[in-house]
Amino acid sequence: MRVLEVCVGSPESLAAAYTGGAERVELCAELEADGLTPSAELIRKAVALEGLHVHVLIRSRAGDFVYSEEEISLMEKQIRMARECGADGVVFGALTSDSEIDMAACRRWKQAAEGMSVTFHRAFDRCANPQRALEQIILLGCDRLLTSGQQSSAFDGIPLLQTLVEQAAGRIIIMPGAGVNPDNAAEIMSRTGASEIHASARTARQYGHQETDPLTVEAILRAIRSMS
Repeated sequence: MRVLEVCVGSPESLAAAYTGGAERVELCAELEADGLTPSAELIRKAVALEGLHVHVLIRSRAGDFVYSEEEISLMEKQIRMARECGADGVVFGALTSDSEIDMAACRRWKQAAEGMSVTFHRAFDRCANPQRALEQIILLGCDRLLTSGQQSSAFDGIPLLQTLVEQAAGRIIIMPGAGVNPDNAAEIMSRTGASEIHASARTARQYGHQETDPLTVEAILRAIRSMS
């Protein structure tokens, strides 16, 4: 079964993703800053939507993914907050100053997320050695990895994404994301062998503000469900 996860950062985008038929959302705040941890209010609003799986981004600030002890502790608390609100999963990632996976921080977060689905996010795309990083993420016990294949878009990252899917060999889900749209979603999944894909499905609204578009969500779903 092929799954579409839609990244949403507002109540309006959440409603649009749900209307468009999304099975799962990655719930964020401030997408203009590449996403931060959303409010408890927005998490509860998403959890209340019947049949929708809710994964919450855990990120305390914009910028890099090298975190202080204070920031790691704050995100640990945010994971517990997401669980208390009824979220199905969390999405996190941390790196060391030399662009390796911060195993110590991620182990703490994984323990705090006990019983929840865990996705390691696109911090992976800044790793020095993606093959080694993948093995570390598998060792952490994460359920999936969101990545663009270390390129600006998942389409451009297809060669590495295919390599990662083959290396993972079913031990973890590789979920391509970045620049996914109705025209390329099926090709990305077909060429990489991925079973899940991530998209924001956003279109510009008034004054250039962008929100998820239900018609775009529907179109991506049609494209991936029509694959042979």
